[in-house]
Amino acid sequence: MGTKDLPVRLIGRWSDLGEDDRQAVLERGLDEIFDPGLRSQVAKLIEDVRENGDSALVRALERFDRCHVEPGQLRVSEDEFAKAQASVPDDLLAALRDCIDHVRSFNEQLVSRGDWEFESEPGLRVGEKVTPIESAGLFVPSGKGSFPSVLVQLGTPAVVAGVGKIAVVVPPMPGSAGEVDPAVLVVAKELGIRDVFRSNGPAGVAALAFGTESVPKVRKVVGPGSPAVTCAQVEVQRYGTVTTMLLGPSESLIIADDTADVRLLAADLLNEAEHGADSYSLLVTPSEALLEAAQVEVAKQLCLLAEPRRSYAAAALGQNGGAILVEDLSEAVDVANAYAPEHMQIAVADPDSLLERVTHAGEVLIGQWTPFASANFLIGCPASLPTSGFAKVSGGITAEAFRKRTGVARADERALARMRASVTALSRHEGFPAHEAAIEIRFS
Repeated sequence: MGTKDLPVRLIGRWSDLGEDDRQAVLERGLDEIFDPGLRSQVAKLIEDVRENGDSALVRALERFDRCHVEPGQLRVSEDEFAKAQASVPDDLLAALRDCIDHVRSFNEQLVSRGDWEFESEPGLRVGEKVTPIESAGLFVPSGKGSFPSVLVQLGTPAVVAGVGKIAVVVPPMPGSAGEVDPAVLVVAKELGIRDVFRSNGPAGVAALAFGTESVPKVRKVVGPGSPAVTCAQVEVQRYGTVTTMLLGPSESLIIADDTADVRLLAADLLNEAEHGADSYSLLVTPSEALLEAAQVEVAKQLCLLAEPRRSYAAAALGQNGGAILVEDLSEAVDVANAYAPEHMQIAVADPDSLLERVTHAGEVLIGQWTPFASANFLIGCPASLPTSGFAKVSGGITAEAFRKRTGVARADERALARMRASVTALSRHEGFPAHEAAIEIRFS
């Protein structure tokens, strides 16, 4: 197999890469998301929705999704919900319910750790009151396939958190006359979500941010999508809508040594790679022998994929991602932390020794019996995860993304008397006489 025929691009040995080459590996996805031309186009679309509401959504659907609907058809009808329930096969319905159960259980553990307080000094108790945000908008992609699992991963935490108003926007199925994926509607029904709207992606994000005649305005919008969808989420923050940074094209990183089963390794490398031509799949290993074996096995398994998934996976491994050789597993963790992947798997003899040093990853899957596929769909840990290195500052979508924390304190006279001198000193230093007076009046 010649170098040009290798399915996994050999990026190089990490210690031999210069700073520019390293940055080229680490800084992925952002140039496309923040491309000036894309930002300009998305900004115009957002402004159209802000000014014209439903009519702008109809125009966007016709222009970008090639389907025409009337404004009154933007909301998914009860009849569509009923037909969706009848059309989904029993095995898929069971799988969706299984997925919801696992995600619900995970998030119920989170919300069980609710309000708290403790006595920080005699007479002073401090803590937090935890409450849900009032509204949330969820974007479910549709362009490259059917993704009911995304709504499970977004909607279940929002429901468990207790969000009062939840709205969903989802583009119509490609090539349809505006139909929304029935499996997505079944998930919405299972979760008790009835505000579902068919919309072009960026336009739908704008509709959630501003509200239209049909789509309710929400305070937070989350959901993975194309660079245009991600760009739209960034742009609407200028108008006061909150989003999560960033849920962009899929990416994965596997640390593996000679003990890894190469067949399973190849399968897991292809797992996230098949999401799209803008995905990233990366192998980090100290073993040249393992990489050579993986090249053969990836080529074999890649041929088994049908188009367009084969081309997607080839791009994710052969152009965007690839393989990095390291001196040892310690350096492998350094590379992984610098990369801060959305999805990470550790396939080595002693994974726990590496886990202790992992600081930046959307998720970490331990061993080859914990494949990306199981985490994408069923395990229950968050699967809507930060990309493009944002795992360095944020985590996946859980119930915590839909809750807010309010500090609560109660002090008695003895506690305030103890704090009196410190508050007064700080008030004087910062030039706030009314602050000082508010304390002193209580002891005069």
